[in-house]
Amino acid sequence: MPLALDKLGLAPDSSTMINHIKLISIPVREQARALDFYTEKLGFTIITDQPMDKKQRWIELRIPKAETRISLFTPPGQEDRVGSFTGISFDCDDVEATYAELRARGVPFEGPPEKQPWGVFAKFKDSESNSFVLSSSKG
Repeated sequence: MPLALDKLGLAPDSSTMINHIKLISIPVREQARALDFYTEKLGFTIITDQPMDKKQRWIELRIPKAETRISLFTPPGQEDRVGSFTGISFDCDDVEATYAELRARGVPFEGPPEKQPWGVFAKFKDSESNSFVLSSSKG
C-alpha cells in the first residue's frame, strides 16, 4: 500500500511545485520556414531569435496571452523527430471557427473538426509536417 507523501515528510510545498510548462521544443528542419509558419499562419509572437551555433538559431515563440513558450529547435541527433506526431494539443474556444481561419491562412488539416463526448478536435500539420491537435472541451 503506497504511503502518503505527507506522512513521509514529502508533502508538496507550494513554493517548490511546478507552476506551468515553460518551453516546448518543436523539431524543425528549416528554421526560417518554420518561423514564417508559426508567426504568419498561427499568429505566435517572437520572444527570442538569435544565433546559437553555425547551424541553428535559438528561436523562442509565445502564443499571445499564454505563458508556455515554444522553441523551433532540433537537438543534434534528433532530426528523425521532424515530421512526427508531437503529442501537443493547442486549446481554443471554438475549434470550427479556428479551423476555418487557419485553413484560410493555408494551414493543412488532416480533416474537418470531429465532435467527441469530451469536446471537439481537429489535427493539423506545420510547415515541417509535424502533427498537432487543435481542441476545445466546449462542445
